[in-house]
Amino acid sequence: MNNFDYRNPTHIVFGKDRLGELDKLVPQDAKVMVLYGGGSVKRFGTLDKVLAGLGERQVVEFAGIEPNPQFDTLMKAIEIVRAEKVDFLLAVGGGSVMDGTKFVAAAANYDGDEADILKHGFAPPPIESALPLATVATLPATGSEMNMGAVVSYQGGKFPVMHPLLFPQFSVLDPSLTFSLPPVQVANGVVDAFVHTLEQYVTLPANGHIQDRTAEGILKTLIEIGPVTLANPEDYEARATLVWAATSALNGFIGAGVPQDWTTHMIGHELTALFGIDHGQSLAIIQPSVWKLRKQKKHAKLLQYAERVWDITEGDDDQRIDAAIAKTREFFESLDVKTRLSEYGVEKSQIDSIVQALEDHGMVALSETGDLDLSISRQIIEDAYA
Repeated sequence: MNNFDYRNPTHIVFGKDRLGELDKLVPQDAKVMVLYGGGSVKRFGTLDKVLAGLGERQVVEFAGIEPNPQFDTLMKAIEIVRAEKVDFLLAVGGGSVMDGTKFVAAAANYDGDEADILKHGFAPPPIESALPLATVATLPATGSEMNMGAVVSYQGGKFPVMHPLLFPQFSVLDPSLTFSLPPVQVANGVVDAFVHTLEQYVTLPANGHIQDRTAEGILKTLIEIGPVTLANPEDYEARATLVWAATSALNGFIGAGVPQDWTTHMIGHELTALFGIDHGQSLAIIQPSVWKLRKQKKHAKLLQYAERVWDITEGDDDQRIDAAIAKTREFFESLDVKTRLSEYGVEKSQIDSIVQALEDHGMVALSETGDLDLSISRQIIEDAYA
């Protein structure tokens, strides 16, 4: 196992009817900006509960953070934060709202060009302070409610922002707030959490026994409860399990001290940016093909995944690995998530534009070993097409 530091300061407030506790969680003298996306948090009463929970504090609302939050939209929020002297941010929504709020927190006190914050990849940008933030999660998927990362869309690309100052101070996770989600969003969330786990687990052996067993538990749990929570959206126990699985998949624990990949996410980001394919859908398209092209590099962990997650023990190594890849594709498709790029209206001739976007954004040495170049990315995308 590799050396690592692990610290997660986010206070998780989990369970039914916890929004009333906001009054105790947010500093009494805070001037709060509540950030959210479309109308669903208003339509289903979540925003009213949040505002009631904030009591008599001064509150500024900012609506309209879109899926794959746009830099220009977030800059409008930053202008209001500065003008109104807001000193606490509360994200109410899914991963895009949380990610956008993190960028606002990072950029609000930044003296330079805010776009420069997007230019550091997975390394921390040079910010000296950030506004305190918290979240009320309404979509189980990204894990942004308990990590220091965000992804922001800018000039046709998607850019990570990672900094320890961007951990939420607290996150309210009430599974009942997710009951009204459309099935496609729930399915995308299951896939997102599943692939988050895979990106940290199906890499290279590192003797991370605790991390591996925890990852396997998350994967097996998602396989079990994914179909259940889709079929019965108000089954509280199933939805509560999904919410905690999604948070646990990307709160840093299973990735501590072990190699991480993220190839599927980096290629998937380009599919979303270029063609508007949902993030979870993009992962379902790319993941099986990554493994098909990287079977030898990931041989040991793919065999472990086959046996421990899918109980595949029959056949030679190649047969077991192929069976595990097929099982993974079948699982995504059982959630009604298509797994071929051609099924999303993309033409084969457009593969060139995907590869070009990867090059433009510096995604030329992907994988846990850094040896996945553009030629291999092209092969992956071509395999994922049909």
